[in-house]
Formats: sequence, structure tokens, C-alpha cells
Amino acid sequence: MASRAYNIPNLLTYARILAVPLIVLCFFVEGRLESSDFARWTGLAIFIVASITDYLDGYLARIWNQTSNIGKMLDPIADKLLIASVLLLMAADGTIAGWSLWAAITILCREILVSGLREYLAALKVSVPVTQIAKWKTTAQMFALAFLLAGPAGDKVLPYTTEAGITLLWIAAILTIYTGYDYFRAGAKHMVD
Repeated sequence: MASRAYNIPNLLTYARILAVPLIVLCFFVEGRLESSDFARWTGLAIFIVASITDYLDGYLARIWNQTSNIGKMLDPIADKLLIASVLLLMAADGTIAGWSLWAAITILCREILVSGLREYLAALKVSVPVTQIAKWKTTAQMFALAFLLAGPAGDKVLPYTTEAGITLLWIAAILTIYTGYDYFRAGAKHMVD
């Protein structure tokens, strides 16, 4: 049991969780939020590595037959922590502002609601499998957040980096609504007594 908790796929998931405070730390200098170019590029590098572990942990667990209950539980939690923390960080520094905050709020609300639904259904011993479009949703979120992390620093290298990130954020929000509806539709028949 303990060896399964420390297999390589699970270690990648733990690393993704540890990446969250590291990304946030990049943006704090002397206790205040500061989004310098260095902070953005460093945060982006950590985010990209963490995003790659999202793909690798599941892939390696399947091909090496190293799936575990702790991995199944922590993988979606690690994704949600990474996405939520970067969304909040980008809102705090003003990269996501105005109407685009609605896209971020939509994503955060869906993640919380679906987590609650999954927990409720798990208590009923009902499993709701992850769909292909839900994987696309996560990919769209990761790409949007990568562009937004680069933000103004990225705009200096590739014009409209921030705008591309905002556009991808809205695409991710639309996919988020669709997949959230899918989950609630699948779970609704189990919620009625």
C-alpha cells in the first residue's frame, strides 16, 4: 500500500500540488504582489512543468499499471488547485479584469460544484467517468492560464499574448459550462430519492 503511494505517477501528482505555492511565490516580493517579467517567466516555467505532469501521471499510471486510490483522489484535486490558484493570482494582479472575471468565476464555480457532486456520488458508490471533452476543457484552461501567466511579459515577445489568453479563457469557460452540465445531468438521476 505504501509503495503505491510513492510510485512515480503519484510523485508527479504531489509535485503538481507543490508547484502551486511556488507559482504564487514568484509573484510576491517582500510580502506584496508584484508581477515583474522575471516573476511571470518563472511562474510560467513552473506552470508548464506542472501542466505536463497532469498528462504524464495518468499516462504512466495506466501503462505501468500503477493506478492507486490516492492517485485517483489527488489527481483532480491537484488540477483544481493549480487552475484555481493561477486564476486568482491573475485576477489579483489585474491580468484578468472586467468582463473576463466572469469567465474565471464560471470556471471556479464549476470546479467547486463538480467536486461536490463527485463527493456526493462517491458516497453513493456512483462513479462519473471523465469524458474526452472534459479533458479538452482542462487543456484549454491550461493553455489559457499559460498565456495569461506570460501576460505583459509575453506581449513584449509575442504581441497579443494577453488577449490570446483571455480568448482561450472564454473558450475554456464555455467548455466548462458544457462539461459541468454533462456532470450534473449524469448525476441528477442519483440525486432524486
